[in-house]
Amino acid sequence: MPVGGWLSRRGPSARGDRWALAVALGLVATSVLVGAALGWAGRPVHAPAAPLFGHVLPHLGPGTPLAIAIGLAVIRWGPAIAERLAWRRLLAVAWLSATAWTFALALVDGWQRGVAGRLTTQFEYLSEVPGVTDIPAMLRGFAGRILADSSDPWTTHVAGHPPGALLVFVGLDRIGLPGGGWAATFCVLVGCSAVTTVAITLRALGDEPAARVALPFLVLFPGAVWVGVSADGLFMGVAAAALALLAIGLSRPSRLAVTLGGLCLALCAYLSYGLVLLVLPAAAVLAMRARRIGLLVWAGLGAGLVVAAMTGLGFDWWQGYHLVKQRYYQGLASQRPYAYWIWANLAALTLSAGPAAAATLRHAAARVLTARTPAVLLGLGAAAAIIAADLSGLSKAEVERIWLPFAIWLPAAASLLPAPDRRGWLSLQATTALLINHLVLTSW
Repeated sequence: MPVGGWLSRRGPSARGDRWALAVALGLVATSVLVGAALGWAGRPVHAPAAPLFGHVLPHLGPGTPLAIAIGLAVIRWGPAIAERLAWRRLLAVAWLSATAWTFALALVDGWQRGVAGRLTTQFEYLSEVPGVTDIPAMLRGFAGRILADSSDPWTTHVAGHPPGALLVFVGLDRIGLPGGGWAATFCVLVGCSAVTTVAITLRALGDEPAARVALPFLVLFPGAVWVGVSADGLFMGVAAAALALLAIGLSRPSRLAVTLGGLCLALCAYLSYGLVLLVLPAAAVLAMRARRIGLLVWAGLGAGLVVAAMTGLGFDWWQGYHLVKQRYYQGLASQRPYAYWIWANLAALTLSAGPAAAATLRHAAARVLTARTPAVLLGLGAAAAIIAADLSGLSKAEVERIWLPFAIWLPAAASLLPAPDRRGWLSLQATTALLINHLVLTSW
């Protein structure tokens, strides 16, 4: 059913969902109007397309027809395919569809501007890759280059993250995949793998029907606008894999899977400082497999290997974290008003996770005491991580990409939505992504 028909005829069947949608849309509209008003009043919020970081620029591109076609195809046939197709084939189809959707959205801006050039600007990781000729020396001296007033400061994104993120792109360069095109492709491929690993997590925790319902929503995840292309899309893929391994290991049980899950969780902490908040959705996984708590020793072993290796090579995570907080306020963060972004961040999240996230969270909160299903607990665990990040003051703007590893778990709870409404919500998700990518020239 077309979006317009769904909305005009009846909208969501549940009154609470209609209110959730109204609140979500109202939050976005208010953040746009207040952000613009503050700018006109000489008190800019330092995000030209607030609450998003980008520029308002209506445009079409070579990816436009493909993105529309993929969106319509998934809305029309996705739910039926997800319900009937054999599991492994379904995962392959979902990953390929999500990759095509993400690339199509990126190509609305063209190959160079939308894909190959995204990670090559002066603020991005690739600008620092040629200077890394000795990795151990780079790690030993990494913290000394974080602050903006150091003798040779790192570029913005390198300074704002642990060295793991830079090492990924250095590694690509070393194996013969240099430049923005290869880096962008790698980020998209790994990022889109989250579609499968999120579904695998739900299935491993005992709810395959919920995983099947979620897959079309994961394929048309509006956050794909920023998965193509940003390093945070890569982080999302690694984070989802970590939780999937943890869920598999605690469910089978498997010491190897739990160890790998702990190892990947630690890797996430060395990709982005904010990903330490993955402990909250990880706690949701543990809550559903509390009888296997003894296996966490193996998760600790995996995490310990990563921490020992990085510390032994010369990088002190805690020192880096404290220096990053200083660097953060040496830039635009010191000028971005907390009083605006504390709630406008949630408007940006609404656009990244999609309007369906407001309804899934409503249902999850209502059921947490009576039906602690994987979708409920993982959705609320991700929401708790987002709230913690928001209150910290270390996420003012740009959260539409920064929070991708948490945002994807919100539409993943699509099974909580009334069955007759799901196709309508799916249409809204796709429409959100298409409108953003065609109305705003995003920075990622």
